[in-house]
Parts: sequence; structure tokens; C-alpha cells
Amino acid sequence: MTTPDFFRARLDAMIDLRHPLAVLATRMPWAEIESALAPCFARKDRQGRPIEGLDLFGPTLQVAGAGTSPAGRRRLPIRLM
Repeated sequence: MTTPDFFRARLDAMIDLRHPLAVLATRMPWAEIESALAPCFARKDRQGRPIEGLDLFGPTLQVAGAGTSPAGRRRLPIRLM
């Protein structure tokens, strides 16, 4: 068991590959799971809207996130300089 990098141990040296969870992980259809879940995690582009805001530097043009996030929280404006 040689390690190409002295400071990094191989993952199979750290994990008991006979453990039931490790055996189960080798039997899982990971490609099918990934293809089924990929649309849920795909990036969705949303249009922002420019708003005029006052702050310490005077009136500035900011871009406010479009409405709320998928989690239901309000998006914070981002300062463009």
C-alpha cells in the first residue's frame, strides 16, 4: 500500500470496505440516481430588476434579486461598482 503523496492517505486505507454501508455503496446505481436528481439541482437563471437606492455613497444603481429565493427568503440587493 503505497501513497503517491506522503501527507494523504488513500481512502480505501481509511474505510473498511467490508463494512455493510461500504458494500451497499458499491451496489447502488449511482448513475441512475445522479441522472434522476440532476434536474432538481440545475441552475435556473432569473432576471433581476434595477432599483435606485440611497446609502452612504449617495444614490446608486443596485440589482435586486428577482423576488424570493426557492427557500422563500427575500433576496438581498447586490451593489454594482
